Amino acid sequence: MLKGDRVILRALSRDDLPRQQQFNNDIDVELAGGGDPPLPQSLARLQAEFDAGLSKGSRDGASFAIEVEGVYIGGCALFNFDHVAHRAMLGIGIGDKTYWGQGYGREAVQLLVDYGFRHHNLHKVWLEVHGRNQRAIRAYRACGFVEEGRLRQHVWSDGAYDDLVIMGVLRPEDRTEAS
Repeated sequence: MLKGDRVILRALSRDDLPRQQQFNNDIDVELAGGGDPPLPQSLARLQAEFDAGLSKGSRDGASFAIEVEGVYIGGCALFNFDHVAHRAMLGIGIGDKTYWGQGYGREAVQLLVDYGFRHHNLHKVWLEVHGRNQRAIRAYRACGFVEEGRLRQHVWSDGAYDDLVIMGVLRPEDRTEAS
């Protein structure tokens, strides 16, 4: 659906679920993604959640599979839309570690942010990231995100407290004037 130079953002399919289940059960991937403490996930549970979402009908929302050269490598999404303030939260996870550090996540973030500004009339896209995840922080900065706040020792991750960094990017001025 959304195409960059090397990345395609498309709908998640049931065929992607076995790889996603592997990603969800990789402790390094889970810790890099932040959020809740890592917990095991069965393929059956992941498929049941996917099927429950399908049974609702409607569209899939602003959630995308990240594909590189025909390979599913992770996912990204805009969520928690605030339709009054015109903002949404961004989340991304590259689950296949062989694709880490090669700019695929950065390209996916840029596509997703542009999609939010252009198609959802967002004024701001924001996210939370663990302070120790310097690779992600550098990638977000390269995409125009700035640190807006830091909650010190706010999360427990991998046996230690870590800061929770809040970052955001505003719609570029030239796009605001064109709207």
